[in-house]
Formats: sequence, structure tokens, C-alpha cells
Amino acid sequence: MDNHLPLSQLCAMVGEAMALELDDSYWVCAEIASISERGGHAYLDLIEKSEKGILAAKMRATCWSNVWGMLRPYFEQETGSCLQVGMQVLVEVTVDFHAVYGLSATIINIDPSYTIGDLAKQRQQTITRLQSEGVIDLNKQCVVPTIVRRIAVISSEKAAGYEDFQNQLSQGGFAFSTTLFPATMQGERAAASIISALDTIAQEEEEWDAVVIIRGGGATTDLSCFDDYDLCNHCAQFPLPIVTGIGHTKDISILDMVAFMALKTPTAVAQWFVEGRVNELQRLTDWRRRLRQTAERQILIRRHRIELLAQTIQLYSPQRIFQKGYSLTLCNGKVLRHAQDVKPGDEVVVKLEQGELHYVN
Repeated sequence: MDNHLPLSQLCAMVGEAMALELDDSYWVCAEIASISERGGHAYLDLIEKSEKGILAAKMRATCWSNVWGMLRPYFEQETGSCLQVGMQVLVEVTVDFHAVYGLSATIINIDPSYTIGDLAKQRQQTITRLQSEGVIDLNKQCVVPTIVRRIAVISSEKAAGYEDFQNQLSQGGFAFSTTLFPATMQGERAAASIISALDTIAQEEEEWDAVVIIRGGGATTDLSCFDDYDLCNHCAQFPLPIVTGIGHTKDISILDMVAFMALKTPTAVAQWFVEGRVNELQRLTDWRRRLRQTAERQILIRRHRIELLAQTIQLYSPQRIFQKGYSLTLCNGKVLRHAQDVKPGDEVVVKLEQGELHYVN
């Protein structure tokens, strides 16, 4: 055929047609399927899924360094989270067609309020689901031992928050046994990593009194993993009490909501355990003091009773009666109460305060 075109010419025609027909930019809502940074630029795959979860559209997108350097901190400041896989975003893009790289979008702006709304919607859906399943308050019903000594810690091994927790615990003056179960504490792998650590702890449940989930050490911009349904459902039904200190400075996460106890920082978690031991020590001290006071009071009461008995015995003793002029008459060695009881030949003895009188009837 003579009417053929070189591929490059066809691509040029497509590019020209797009330039004529398309506006300068469009606001597009999409889900982030992948995101990476290289050389200061951000490279994303944007997708759309149908209601049944089937892939309906996909497009490559790039955010060049001069724009990315402004959009990323702006988005993180507004949402409290970094851009990540699975997140719904509303971005302003220009559309380009390249003869080699094909169709792609260039991100020039982003609307954080759209993502905030979607995150809030997902968060409420998770809360509602946990409530409807009747598990949201289960962990709060766990029984904490009177004295907590053995603590399983889930944290990043090199996190400053873990070090703060250990330091605060050691300075409390009590003996605690802690074991670290390392986990990823931010990003798309965090939820699965924490669940894995919990599963390991559950295998030796009898070895622990409580579980701690902590993170910290610097700015936190990725806390959405702590709203993950699978993680929160797992924690809600965990057989041991869970105490969280994951560095939230504003709103609490769903994980905080389902945990036995939620505190702001790893240091606060350690202080909570130390204060528990202090309170228990004070309770035992008070109990010993009350016991000692009760024993002393009982001794005084019994001593007083003994003194009263001694006085009563002394008051009614024969010697006391003799001193008043009374005497005791015996007939044949038995107390004589009636005169007619004396028979001829009976021996009668009259005992006085001083001395005795003997008669033979």
C-alpha cells in the first residue's frame, strides 16, 4: 500500500490533535497505584476502578522536582499524611503524548481537601464496621495484672521513640522485662508488619502481661496505617491488653480507639507503667499501715478487756468478801447453805478473813 505513514508521523498527528482539542489542564480524581521518587521528581501510576474493583483506567503521571518540592510538603501539612499507594487524590494535570513514551500526565497542582474527605470517609466506614461487628471495645475488657512486669514491645528497632520508652522505664526504679518485636511503623507495609508481630506474641501469650505499640522520634507524616481495618480488628480482638503511644499530636487513630489504653508518646506509655507500679506500692504500703494500726487497736481492746476481767475477779474474790466481814461455812467440807442440813456428828468449819472456827455438832 502506498498510503502508509511512518509511526513517528502518526504519533505527531495524535499529539497535534490532542493539543488542539484538549484544554491546558484538567482536575482529575484518581487512585495512586504506585509512587516513587528519583532525582527529586515523583513518578506515579494513576488508576480508576469500577464499583466491582475492576481496573477501568490507568495513566502514568509525573510531577517534576520544581513542582513536587512545593506540593509534597503542602499536602503533608494539610493532610498529616504523605502521598501513598491506595490513596484517592484530586490533581490538576496537563496531558501529553510522546512518540516514545506514549500518553502521560504531568501533575501541576493538588487539592488536599479531596483526600482529607476520602480519608475521613474511609475512617468512618472502618469505625462503623468495627462497631457493627461488636469488637471495637473488646480489648478494653482485658484484665491487666496488678503488677505489670513483662512487656512485649512492637516498634521499629532504631526508632528514637523506642529508646525513649526504654530509658523512661529504666529510670522508674522498678524491674521490668521487655522484649522488642520489630515492625515497620509507617507506610503501606506497616499494618501487615505490626499484625505479624502481634501473631508472634500471641504464640507465647502466657509470657506477657501487656503489649505496647509505639513510634516516635521526629515529625510524623504517615499515620494512616493506624486506621487500617485489618490492623485495628486484629488489635481489638487481641487477648492481651494493648497500650499505644504512636505520636499523634491532633486526632487519635482508630488503633488508639480500640486499644486498652491510648497515650500520646512512647515516654508517656513508660510513665503509665511506672505510675502503675508506684500506685501498687503505695497501696501495699497503705495496706500494711492499716493492718498494723488494726492489730495495735485490737491489742489495746483485748488488754482493756483483760484489765476489766481482772478487776471483776478481784471484786468478787473470796478474800474481798472476807474483808467486808462475810464468812464461809463448810459442813463436812461442803458449802453450807441451810442450818437444817447440819446433822448430829457433822463437822462445821467457819472460814473468816483471818483464821477458821471448827465445830462438831
